[in-house]
Amino acid sequence: MATANAQPSAAESSDPVERLQTESLSVAGIRCAACIQLIEFRVSQLVGVHSFRINPISQKAQLRWQPDRLSLKKIIQAIVDLGYAAFPANQSLSEYQAKEKKTALWRLFVAGFAMMQVMMYAFPAYLVPVPEMDGDLTPDLDRLLKIASLIITIPVIGFSAVPFFRGAIRDLRLRYIGMDVPVSLGILLTFFASCWATFFGGAVYFDSAIMFVFLLLGARFIEDNVKRKTSAALSVLTQIYPTIAQKLVSYPSGEQVSSCRADEILVGDYLLVPAGEQVPCDGEVVEGNSECDEALMTGEANPVGKKMGDHLIAGSVNLHSALVMRATQVGNQTQLANLIAMMESATLEKPRLVALADKHASRFLFAILLIAVGAGVVWATIDPSRALWIGISVIVVTCPCALSLATPGVMSAAIGQLAKFGMLVTKGSAIENLANLTHVIFDKTGTLTYGKLKVLKAVYLQTDQLNSDELNHQKALVATLAGMSLHPASKAIADSFVSQQLKQSNEVIQASLGQSHELAGAGIELRFAAQTYRLGRLDYVKELNRSDWQIPHAFSNKSVSVFADQDQILAFFVMEDGLREEAIAAVRELQEQGKHVTLLSGDRHDVVAEVAAQCGISDYRAELSPAEKHAYILQLQQRGAVVAMVGDGMNDGPALSLANVSVAMGQGAPISQTRSDCLLMSNRLSDLSFSIQLAKKAYRLIRQNLGWALLYNVIAIPAAVLGYLEPWHAALGMSLSSLLVVVNGLRLLNLKPADYDLPLS
Repeated sequence: MATANAQPSAAESSDPVERLQTESLSVAGIRCAACIQLIEFRVSQLVGVHSFRINPISQKAQLRWQPDRLSLKKIIQAIVDLGYAAFPANQSLSEYQAKEKKTALWRLFVAGFAMMQVMMYAFPAYLVPVPEMDGDLTPDLDRLLKIASLIITIPVIGFSAVPFFRGAIRDLRLRYIGMDVPVSLGILLTFFASCWATFFGGAVYFDSAIMFVFLLLGARFIEDNVKRKTSAALSVLTQIYPTIAQKLVSYPSGEQVSSCRADEILVGDYLLVPAGEQVPCDGEVVEGNSECDEALMTGEANPVGKKMGDHLIAGSVNLHSALVMRATQVGNQTQLANLIAMMESATLEKPRLVALADKHASRFLFAILLIAVGAGVVWATIDPSRALWIGISVIVVTCPCALSLATPGVMSAAIGQLAKFGMLVTKGSAIENLANLTHVIFDKTGTLTYGKLKVLKAVYLQTDQLNSDELNHQKALVATLAGMSLHPASKAIADSFVSQQLKQSNEVIQASLGQSHELAGAGIELRFAAQTYRLGRLDYVKELNRSDWQIPHAFSNKSVSVFADQDQILAFFVMEDGLREEAIAAVRELQEQGKHVTLLSGDRHDVVAEVAAQCGISDYRAELSPAEKHAYILQLQQRGAVVAMVGDGMNDGPALSLANVSVAMGQGAPISQTRSDCLLMSNRLSDLSFSIQLAKKAYRLIRQNLGWALLYNVIAIPAAVLGYLEPWHAALGMSLSSLLVVVNGLRLLNLKPADYDLPLS
């Protein structure tokens, strides 16, 4: 239960009247889905609250509200009034957690010690019936042992079991049935019925009451540790969030260093990043040369060289020499903060099976109480001496926790484990969809290939008609057009001009504001000085001048971008992109898993055909527009296919938004990342194959947990109603059932890419 990082606190609503603000809270004391439903319901009823959702594993809440109508302090107080603890994101929970853990251990110790002692007193009664005559256990000795058991049980009821009673009182006061209600009823009914039997005759079950408390506390303690473990896996990125920065005052005229918190940095501030320190925000290098470790952010295992003008990522580590940087994105606008927010929001989403179980958890508890009362009434007519104990057994034996709490643990373990190995899940539904995939569709550039196109040859077709100034002007136009686009081909052309120290035309840039237009996947158009220019695919460019020019045959298997005006083709650029080293193996692994692999690309047919042949993909389509990719996926889905789309560029946005699972490469265009369910931060296609395998295993564990919980209740409840279970049997079964499904989810934490093909049944 780690403190969450605050989400963007700027006004987020397009409606200025609402002025919605977002904040992250940490909520402590949550025990089951009923607790979450209660808190969410209560806070959502507050005037001014737009939305409030709690993650059951990390116990973090995402809050959106109108601060001009309701203060954050009142929201926190409303949670506290329910009997839970809540903290704003900027406060540490470590002291509170340490105190709670210490108290929980004491409660567990008292219950365990009392259980061992009371068993010694109950043991003779189990072996030797209480005799009226002829026996070793006399009535006086029997009563003495019962009184001793009562005395030992009192600290358990008055101290160890207090958390259950508090929760039950809170639920009843709010007319809500949570898990603590049947638990408290079981404990108190067993205790007071045994007290009656101690003085007025009959069997006592102090040992069952204490065992029930001990097993429940033990299961909860283990469950809390499991949640901390899965939450730690989930916070693989949050653990690297920087907190301290060194600001350079009056730079470059002065270099006075002033320490500040990372959340105090403003855009434009100059910062000193010493060797061995974390980069506190996103920015660019203005002085120095070094290398940075960006492994947790990008999956790049090797250090990345940094020099003047290079981009720095918040959370990366400067390895060698000091750097001076200028802040460009700060606070919650950094790439790291956005990824953390997306990953945490993913854990709030639940598969349909889990949502169904949570929806009916409270109804299940209410039904159990009715069954327990009904069983007690029926047994009162059959054997009054057993009626109360059978009712208690029915209450104690039920296990809604397995249905509603342990299953989200599998989800968090899966999301955390995937984050460790390069796949950042931004929407929880992706786990379920990855597990049921039938088709995997790849884009080409930047996905199966590195997306690092290099200009092999630049050919200007009118050089014999141009003087040097006119040729330089034409090159400046091309550089300006290429610099306006994020497409890999445009970036390659722009980089080639940078390497030749050819700059964009400031005159063109100023005049082109509002006069440029990019058609995703096709190219970019610019109107300047009464002329229209285009840079991009040949068919897009030829729409402008109706030329019959063709790409030379020598470059038929290369990627080519064409530059033209309204009259003629002016130049073309021949580029090449290398196939990713793991692309062939990754495609083969997916095909061996039974997935149908397809390649969809906007590039020319001969280029796409060559890449498809290298990867062993028989089904491919070339020269597709974003709309055609979208239509292709829609047709597959209409035939019942579950489709994953893996893309990189801006032209993949529509297809990514439609696919059942959308996977954006970590170095891809921002628009493709914002529309995606998963980010492949490592940029390794082999991690995609591992992600699918882990998702299948996670969903299998979810089904196992739900199946076991349902089977257990189907068997245990009738057995308790029919009188086959004593209260201590019910306590043991309930605790072990909850513990089983929690521990089952831990199996995901042992999976790694190297052993993803190991069986997990």
